[in-house]
Amino acid sequence: MLILLPPSESKRAATRGKPLDLNALSHPALTTRREQILHALQTLCRDDPATAIEILHLGPTQFDLVVGNARLATAPTAAASSVYTGVLYASLDYPSLNGQDLRRANRRLAIVSALFGLVRPTDRIVAYRLSGSARLPGIGPLPRFWREAVSEGIGTAPGVVVDMLSSPYASMVRLPASALTIKVWQQDAGRPRTAVSHFNNATKGELARLLATVTPEPR
Repeated sequence: MLILLPPSESKRAATRGKPLDLNALSHPALTTRREQILHALQTLCRDDPATAIEILHLGPTQFDLVVGNARLATAPTAAASSVYTGVLYASLDYPSLNGQDLRRANRRLAIVSALFGLVRPTDRIVAYRLSGSARLPGIGPLPRFWREAVSEGIGTAPGVVVDMLSSPYASMVRLPASALTIKVWQQDAGRPRTAVSHFNNATKGELARLLATVTPEPR
């Protein structure tokens, strides 16, 4: 089983740790593309911060995120499970897993990332600002940049693929025909059902935890 999660736009930066080592990340077939996009993002934020603010959809008080992006190659890293925060990851509550549950979750969970393509919870990454909807100079639209490479990585996974991706990260993946896509709706009595935001992420986090740890492995 492979459970695909979106990243969170909010991230917790490591205060100390080894610098980023792209060669140490899972899915090594993505290394070349990771190098390309990391270089493009750092160059943009270092040489043209005004354009970076526009491309990254930042406000005037978020210049520190541009500065951080310009230093990604030397920034300290932490496990992706601690870098990504937000409602989904709070509901997943990865830090509370241990023993066999933790080992099963590490095998079954994967995160689709605008910067790294596809990472596992134990991959050591930096806190970055880059949305899947961005268009980087020299790279173009990120869904188009990543789709083939990420889809190949997903296609080799054994068992069922469970898609919990949000837009635009769903656009970065071509799912196998047998994949299951999770959608969360809310419906009050006498009213049509509607898509939800907070409860969508919270429900997906709870479901991801259940599927990642349950035995026997779901089919």
